[in-house]
Amino acid sequence: MLRRMTVVVGYVPSAEGQAALDAALEEAGRRGESLHLVNVGSSDASRDPKFLDEGEVERLGARLRSAGVDFEIEQLVRGKDPADEVVEAAERVGASLVVIGMRRRSPTGKLLFGSQAQRILLDADCPVLAVKATR
Repeated sequence: MLRRMTVVVGYVPSAEGQAALDAALEEAGRRGESLHLVNVGSSDASRDPKFLDEGEVERLGARLRSAGVDFEIEQLVRGKDPADEVVEAAERVGASLVVIGMRRRSPTGKLLFGSQAQRILLDADCPVLAVKATR
């Protein structure tokens, strides 16, 4: 049995997240693949602005349905690092591509705080498309 390929997108409700989702939808449509959206929350997801609430999940689902791609929205609150969760999801679903949004950071910010995007770029077993939000 052939396994359908999947585009994985790491999503947070931000301009960067929207840019990643836009690019992931375009890639999934172009490739004829499904989309697997990963949203990671902290241990207290009710207070985490990066974790989608029920209304946001419904709005995203409606947008993805109208785009005509098969999709799954996976929300994870396991206390793991978001980069690890995205890479593990990509491995689990056999992703052909991971799409992430990036934000501009100073060299000092990169040095002190590390980079989720950098870790995904280095750790994913498939190609990674990193996109910037237009301002």
